[in-house]
Amino acid sequence: MQKTDWEVFQLDELIAKIERKGVSFKEFLHTPSMSCSIYHLPTGSKDMASAHEEDELYLVLEGKGQLRIGETEHHVQQGTLMYVHAACDHAFFDIQEDLTVLAFFGSATPGLEQNRRSFRSQHGDRAVA
Repeated sequence: MQKTDWEVFQLDELIAKIERKGVSFKEFLHTPSMSCSIYHLPTGSKDMASAHEEDELYLVLEGKGQLRIGETEHHVQQGTLMYVHAACDHAFFDIQEDLTVLAFFGSATPGLEQNRRSFRSQHGDRAVA
């Protein structure tokens, strides 16, 4: 089979494949420059996330909860879009309604600590805590 330069995904089909018995993380796209996953956290569960080497973008598809980024907490719900800078500690918690999130990961960031310091100087410490 020949690799193509594109792929098409139907969001409702991706959501239908979610394991809803516990925490579920299903990657559906992986390339050298990015990856995409569907992440599901049932009500009351705990996220085991931590800092990554990649920038991340999360889109909440359903549910409600909190996202801690460094020392700052944010309420998240359907439609919330969140960017988390590489190497920034973060985790979902206080899941009030089953939370399903579309997660986009960029490629690993070379010179990560230098990039983080540069981001902080441009956006302030609260942005990446």
